[in-house]
Amino acid sequence: MANVTKQASTRFSIVKRSKGQSAVEKASYISRSILVSEFDGQTYRPKYHEDLVHSEITLPPNAPKEYADRATLWNAVELSEKRQDAQLARMLKASLPNEWSYELAEEVVRDYVQRNFVSKGMCADWAIHDSENDKGQRNLHIHVLLTMRPITENGEWGAKQKKVYDLDENGERIPVIDKKTGQQKVDKRNRKQWKCHTADSTDWNSQENAKIWRKDLADTINATNEQLGIALHWEHRSFKEQGIDREPTIHIGAVANALERKGIQTERGNINREIIKHNILLEQAKEMLMLAKQEVRSAQYAKIKNTAVSVKNEVMEMIAKVRERKGRLDLPIVSGKHLRKIADRTALQSADNAEKFITARKIDSFESLAKFTADREQKYQQLETVHLSKGQKLNRLKELSKMYALFAPIQATYKESQSLKGLAKMRYDKEHKDSLSKYPELRERMQSLLQNGEKITPKQWKAEIQSLQAEYNNIGREQSKTATELAYAEVISYNRKNLERELQNESRQRNRQQSRTKRREEEI
Repeated sequence: MANVTKQASTRFSIVKRSKGQSAVEKASYISRSILVSEFDGQTYRPKYHEDLVHSEITLPPNAPKEYADRATLWNAVELSEKRQDAQLARMLKASLPNEWSYELAEEVVRDYVQRNFVSKGMCADWAIHDSENDKGQRNLHIHVLLTMRPITENGEWGAKQKKVYDLDENGERIPVIDKKTGQQKVDKRNRKQWKCHTADSTDWNSQENAKIWRKDLADTINATNEQLGIALHWEHRSFKEQGIDREPTIHIGAVANALERKGIQTERGNINREIIKHNILLEQAKEMLMLAKQEVRSAQYAKIKNTAVSVKNEVMEMIAKVRERKGRLDLPIVSGKHLRKIADRTALQSADNAEKFITARKIDSFESLAKFTADREQKYQQLETVHLSKGQKLNRLKELSKMYALFAPIQATYKESQSLKGLAKMRYDKEHKDSLSKYPELRERMQSLLQNGEKITPKQWKAEIQSLQAEYNNIGREQSKTATELAYAEVISYNRKNLERELQNESRQRNRQQSRTKRREEEI
């Protein structure tokens, strides 16, 4: 079981019009797409888009199909709210394990969102981002934007609140009594008045929900990690709830974060610095462990590099330039086709690893890198076709074996019944009534799985399953190895284009600066 604990990072918030916030703007931000708000007429353009891994809208069955379009959904939300202090949407931001591949993260998050939100009637707009801080540490995380109004059966927005009549001990409505007359009050339409109060139409605003959603996310992550063999346990409870005398840092916010990056200290930043001091021993221990791992890796690579034949080529030169400028390679998160399949993305950013990749495969130019990529792409497609075929055969045999395990004892009971006569058969059939009643259905299901002329051969199936499973696993490992090679090629090719673009931008900036300087000198 997991022997290392990580504190889960989850944050729920409400998008409020009273704070000048917009649901369309938030949807634009998480999806990294340009959206126009029909409510305020603004066009929202996200500043970044390189960190977007995946975005998707998941709808409950009664939601209009056109809400699958992001602009349509959130403009409908905005226009349905008339109040200046309206609550527009609920937001969740939460971290995911960096050890997960993008494909796995997408699958797990889709299931989590469906179970916790969409199944309750909410429309969910969710996205996965993979950001990177200035220390090169990756942060795979999700954003979920949720609607707050229920949707009626005819696809219209329902009320957030409803009127609920107060009841007495007998379950009867309580009349509103006029103090002057002692009689029940009536309204202008002469309708009797009853004591009542307003209540939420749904239980979505319950404070307990945040705990439930946090726990389910942590449980989902832990279950997935256990299947993957990742020895890391995510804890959803706060330090206080766990009885740990350790203070968590506070959410610093985008504005304060931007100021801090420029070297300007903020109040929230100062609070966090004080908190970090209290946790310094643990941080130092983590730092020492990380440095130890880096020293081991460096020593291993130095040994390999010293024994390798040093061949200077344009690919190695490009990697060296990127290393000098940034210390690591950038990831093509948006365009990375095979990158999505890789769990250890930090390894792909290592310039040392990129150099080892180029050296080991004797790639001496970008032309040879392109040829290598084309060859490996063809190999991957072939492996994928065979892997899929083997998997389909394997699944069919497993389904046959599983069905036969259910059918065999029922078939034995049926054959025994058929071998008996008279009173003995009547007694036997009565004792095995349930099993015999299942025989026709199970026999039909068994026959439906068998192909034309195929016989029931459980021993042969078992042997074929073992053989196919071994082949399937071997092909899977080879496919994974090839995908990793293609991911390295993607990263290296992306960094070449990225470097060229950055150098061109820097050259244009220098030229503009020189032109401005020259004009000033001429004016003087």
